[in-house]
Amino acid sequence: MRSLRCCKQRLEPKGKYCLRTHRAQSLVEFALVVPLFFILVFGIFDFGRLFYTQLTLQNALRQAGRFAVTGNHLSNPSNPSQLLSRLDSIIQVAQQAAPGIDVSGVQIRSNGLTPAGGPSDTITLTLTSQLRLLTPLISRFFGPNGVYTSTVSTTFRNEPFPPDQTI
Repeated sequence: MRSLRCCKQRLEPKGKYCLRTHRAQSLVEFALVVPLFFILVFGIFDFGRLFYTQLTLQNALRQAGRFAVTGNHLSNPSNPSQLLSRLDSIIQVAQQAAPGIDVSGVQIRSNGLTPAGGPSDTITLTLTSQLRLLTPLISRFFGPNGVYTSTVSTTFRNEPFPPDQTI
């Protein structure tokens, strides 16, 4: 008789038993869907950070390369009456173009006598950066540490500037 009574209660739209079963069903569905939702959201966030970092590094090296070909020097921020070396000027331009990302490891090579090259020399700027991903499930695809290593490189030919600007 009791099982028959439960069946009758289940058919009643406003009965307490009916509401309790729907609440429990909703809770189970919520518990199954929420982890997948959070993995999706944090995965989108991680890939957004990854693409932002890659594009920012490319832009920083492009800006530094455009400055490097001119042979110009920036003024020293701690002593404005003095100029920075060409290498330090190029690195500072890259740092200004990449806010929030460490670009101090910029490697500058040329086919000339100095690392930043002389007039009409070819220079290559290379930067390697590492980004730790936040989502554990996705970070496993990027090695045991969950770190994505990004290497960006660009090559320019110096303009024919006066040779005394090479230092």
